[in-house]
Amino acid sequence: MKAKVFSTMAIGLVLTVVAPLAKAQNGVVVSTLNPQQIGLLHWYPVNQSTQLPTGAHPRAVAFDGANIWVANLSGSSVTKIRASDGATVGTFPAGTGPAGIAFDGANIWVTNISTNTVTKLLASTGATVGSYSVGSSPEGIAFDGTYIWVANLSSNNVTRLLASTGQVIGTCAVGPEPMGVAFDGANIWVSNLTGGSVTKIAASSGTVIGTYTVPQNPWGLAFDGIFMWVASEATNTVARIDVNSGSVLATYPVGSLPMGVAFDGANIWVTNYGSNSVTKLSSRSGANLGTFPVGTAPVAAAFDGANVWVSNYAASTISKL
Repeated sequence: MKAKVFSTMAIGLVLTVVAPLAKAQNGVVVSTLNPQQIGLLHWYPVNQSTQLPTGAHPRAVAFDGANIWVANLSGSSVTKIRASDGATVGTFPAGTGPAGIAFDGANIWVTNISTNTVTKLLASTGATVGSYSVGSSPEGIAFDGTYIWVANLSSNNVTRLLASTGQVIGTCAVGPEPMGVAFDGANIWVSNLTGGSVTKIAASSGTVIGTYTVPQNPWGLAFDGIFMWVASEATNTVARIDVNSGSVLATYPVGSLPMGVAFDGANIWVTNYGSNSVTKLSSRSGANLGTFPVGTAPVAAAFDGANVWVSNYAASTISKL
């Protein structure tokens, strides 16, 4: 794909400099390009997909500031990959059935769906810090700055743990089969897979604020700074949600069986498990900016500041876009 070329030209006397600068600044503010990607010379449309090996059946993906971490569901492990060059740094044990993964600033947390636990690993070395009991069949996981939140698929609740110690602070009931978890800066959002809903919980107290109807089989969640986005596996759409009211503002078609959602600073990326692709949407307008092939059965996605990483469940690989 031929790269686009952008150029600027400043012409005028010193006395007329102010107006052109103001105009240029306005152009930056309304730009649809991602400033993080521009700064890294990665602003052009996706035109490549590199697949790298992981453990067996990779599910969730997280970025720690330098490395990509992948939870390998059938491998009872996590794989650490250096984001800059894709080199595998190491593979570390993480309990049985690693499904969800999150970074707390120093540690990697992994949900173990088969043992009803979460494992805490030191991000710098991969060493196990501890293992802590949660609810039944833990799936999604998120960090809010103080607490770790875990969605327990089979017990229809969410466990809150103190990140510093792993101590269970409390458990609150949500909808049927909670799957995904995301933090909006003040509240925790949980997608209820068979409930056709999302639950909003005050992060400070663990109090349920409300449960709101969304398209059927909601899976992954992502917050873009203004709106919450949720992928609906049953309707092949992604919904944009008002975080204040919980109402669905719009839905947008994506690929087949969408599961994971990630935000890159300007765009929403959705993994399409049934069509082996990811869809890129403008977070501002919802416009479809392209659909790109990845590996077989993509589940989750994460953004590292320059690239989007996608776990390919059936291929046991991760794609770097």
